[in-house]
Amino acid sequence: MNFLELVKARYSCRKLTDKPVEADKVERILQAAVAAPTAKNIQPYKLWKVASKEAIDKLKQTTHFTFGAELALIVGVKHDGAFVRPFDGVNFAQIDGAIVATHIMLAVQAEGLGTTWVGYFDAPKLQELFPEMKEYELIAVFPIGYPADDAKPSNRHEDRRQISDAVTEL
Repeated sequence: MNFLELVKARYSCRKLTDKPVEADKVERILQAAVAAPTAKNIQPYKLWKVASKEAIDKLKQTTHFTFGAELALIVGVKHDGAFVRPFDGVNFAQIDGAIVATHIMLAVQAEGLGTTWVGYFDAPKLQELFPEMKEYELIAVFPIGYPADDAKPSNRHEDRRQISDAVTEL
C-alpha cells in the first residue's frame, strides 16, 4: 500500500475488539511516534501507554470513548521549552504534539489496527488519576485495537474539499 492509499484507508474507527495487540505492532507504532518531526527537534511531548486493566479502567472514568479497546496511547505536551516563533510568539508545543499524534494514527493504520483521535476526555481528572501527567497539557487519547467486523467509516468519511478549493497557487 502506498502512502496515499494508506491515508485514504485510515478512518476514525469507533468499534474495536478486545483482541490483544501484539507487542511488535505496539513497538512499531511507538517508533513511528518518536520519529515524528518537531520544531527544532525539541520534542516537547510525552506519550503514555495505557495497557493494564487498572489503567484502562481509570481512563474509562475520564471518557466514554474507548470503543472497546484494551490499549490506548495518550499524547501530552509541555509548553515550557518548546520552540516559540520569535516573530509572533506562537508556541509550537501543540503543533508538535499534533504531528506526533498524526504519526500514531497512520502507524496504527499501517499495522492493520484501528483508532480515532479522542479529544473528548476530562483532562483534569486524567491528571488526578495519573499524577505523572500533571505537568503536561493532554491533547489526545488514542484507543487502539483491531477493528470489529462491523466497524466502518462514518458516512462523512469521503467528504473532502476539492484541491482547487483548498489550495491557492501564489
